[in-house]
Amino acid sequence: MQQATLPPFSLTQTPEFAELLAELECSLLVTTYQAGKVILISSNGEQLSQLPRSFDTPMGVALDGWRLAIATRHAVELLVDEERLAPSYPNKPDHYDALFIPRSSHYCGQLNIHDMVWCEDGLVGVNTLFSCLFRLDEHYSFAPIWQPPFITELAPEDRCHLNGLALDGGQLHYVTALGTTDRAGGWRDEKLAGGVLIDIPSGEILLRGLAMPHSPRMYDGRLYVLLSATGELVEADINTGEYEVVNRISGFVRGMARCGDYLFIGSSRLRAKHTFGDLPLARGGETFCGVVVLHLPTGAIVGQLRYANSCEEIYDIQIVPGRRQPGIVGTGQPISQRALSMPNATFWGAEKPRQASGPKPYGDPL
Repeated sequence: MQQATLPPFSLTQTPEFAELLAELECSLLVTTYQAGKVILISSNGEQLSQLPRSFDTPMGVALDGWRLAIATRHAVELLVDEERLAPSYPNKPDHYDALFIPRSSHYCGQLNIHDMVWCEDGLVGVNTLFSCLFRLDEHYSFAPIWQPPFITELAPEDRCHLNGLALDGGQLHYVTALGTTDRAGGWRDEKLAGGVLIDIPSGEILLRGLAMPHSPRMYDGRLYVLLSATGELVEADINTGEYEVVNRISGFVRGMARCGDYLFIGSSRLRAKHTFGDLPLARGGETFCGVVVLHLPTGAIVGQLRYANSCEEIYDIQIVPGRRQPGIVGTGQPISQRALSMPNATFWGAEKPRQASGPKPYGDPL
């Protein structure tokens, strides 16, 4: 007897996961470049609901109030939360309490953008291909604003695999990289122990010997980093150049966001033929794709969800605060062209464009 085929993006969850999302009155926004989706995960207190939308290879995400930026293969997509349109969303009226809709695209080219943040300088992100931080600029593909001291020139060579970016007090402060090499792809030679944490203002390397660090985050004056190759969440001591392991997860950890006393951490499944398929994690056969909830004061894992299919790898996680059921419209959805707003009013445009009537203008080709 054949087993029933699971629907796409099927998942299992612990009861605590759904309860916590409802208690915290938030939702999650997750990117999976492998599946080409941005997924909104919400809860009614007992069950999770998810809304996957198609984007081209989404990775880093920056969310600040009503503005949302998504790094895709060739562009940075800029969306806004137009909550006034949410109740009248044609496909599901009176369902969403927020609605992110596309407003513009910045065609930057294939820069392999990783983490992004909104700050005083506007939208800043990690340009992994060129080994630098960049600011979104309306004239250029990107405007470089900082590079590690060991990078001698900006070239499209992914020299050190710069990836993670952290703010401290609203200022750009820390980055992570998988190596300190200054040649094309040089970081790959020592990826298991060549990772570093770098202080942006001084350019000083604060921690060395890290196992593929990602997602540095500053919470309550403490600096946390994910060591992807070992599945560990660590607290970094920038004074001693050492770190303490908070907990370990059975997956390639990447993507982290906080709500209250809880951290939501992304975990990816690794396969033997993956770029990082030679890691001990992959050989152990125990990795999974999903999201883990960790209680920050104690370091204990208190809930998780796991994908059974469709989603194998996660890059970024963001908290959508105060939203129990947010919606999002993908750039490829025709309905995105109907979402109209101005300062004092919103409308849903006609489902089909009106046909032009009357005589053709003089000079129109036959």
